[in-house]
Amino acid sequence: MAPDPADDLALLIDVAKAAGPLAMARFKSDVDIWEKPGEGPVSEADLVIDDMVRQKLCAARPGYGWISEESTDAAGRADRERVFIVDPIDGTRAFLAGEEGWGTALAVAEQGRIVAAAMHLPARGETYAAALGRGASLNGAPIRSSTRTELSGARALAAAAQLKPELWPGGAPPVDRHYRPSLAWRICLVAQGRFDLMVTLRPAYEWDIAAGSLIAAEAGAAVTDADGAPLVFNRHPNRATGVIVAPEPLHKALMALRASAGSN
Repeated sequence: MAPDPADDLALLIDVAKAAGPLAMARFKSDVDIWEKPGEGPVSEADLVIDDMVRQKLCAARPGYGWISEESTDAAGRADRERVFIVDPIDGTRAFLAGEEGWGTALAVAEQGRIVAAAMHLPARGETYAAALGRGASLNGAPIRSSTRTELSGARALAAAAQLKPELWPGGAPPVDRHYRPSLAWRICLVAQGRFDLMVTLRPAYEWDIAAGSLIAAEAGAAVTDADGAPLVFNRHPNRATGVIVAPEPLHKALMALRASAGSN
């Protein structure tokens, strides 16, 4: 019998927090850095944390598959009923710049959907968590997404390029734009209600969005890809066509703006 999602969540939280001291020991210090072609920087810290997380998670759940930003794709993982989806440091650029907006994002996918998730930001002392059907929390306290119903003036997390008019046939969203470096953290901030919505229309890797997607959904937000379809995980290729996270009324308004001009 597979573990209860709550048991998997407890494991994810423990391992994500265990990654904190490894990351903080290398934070604001000289670490080896190199570029992954077309994907940005990776550091020694990413690999050290990835190795530790893999050892702990796979020892605890040897039957689970494995997907990680910093590991070779495991053979046969798409055939596993449950799979770990891992980003050892989401927000590597922020980490290397000495900023606080980065963390370890861990999730478990079961038959394509996320059932347990944790995002730990050690420099901020914050841990977001959720298990399917059990709600979402920040440092153990329940969180809920925004209840805003009007799109105009909504506080949105998005890169400037994601709000270009050519991407929105119905008109660019009239929002108050903000930005944070970690995609997983952006989604969690919407789950927390600190921002009303999050948009990225670029293809998004599963490890960047898996943990946040469940945390936001359990906090009451609608979470879809850029076309309004449900997110599905443990796929080949392991990328979604963007992500939109918002309370249902705002999500509907965004999807109306995303609709082709010919459908109006």
